[in-house]
Amino acid sequence: MYNILKSAHSGWRYIVLILLVIAVINALSGWFGNKTYTEGNRKLNVFTLISAHIQLLIGLVLYFLSPLTKLPMSDAIGRYFKAEHTSMMIIAIILITVGNAKSKKVADAVAKHRTIAVFFSLALILIIVAITLMVKEVPGRSFFGVS
Repeated sequence: MYNILKSAHSGWRYIVLILLVIAVINALSGWFGNKTYTEGNRKLNVFTLISAHIQLLIGLVLYFLSPLTKLPMSDAIGRYFKAEHTSMMIIAIILITVGNAKSKKVADAVAKHRTIAVFFSLALILIIVAITLMVKEVPGRSFFGVS
């Protein structure tokens, strides 16, 4: 069960990252291009939100099953998985959720795009930093490799 969830969590990150990058590019294009906010924009943002929440749920189950979270905080790998990875990813998902919710409340199309662009971009940066730290802290892990 653990290995299946670990592979799913590792592979699902590509879906989250791809959707997040597309949503950010789309929002920046809408913001700076003064474009209307379409149903397609809304669906892309919702799919990005849903994929991030699925990743969170898989990650939370892994948090309680993983032997890496049983390591002491004095160990770099234990600290990374117990505190750093978990907190950064939860903050990133909060940013995605808040950005999506705030964009719903704004009437102006350009302001919707701007809200999504800002919140989703911050989440994307945080996720990339967290993955980069994992590659640095955990031997045998790579940014693009499925582990």
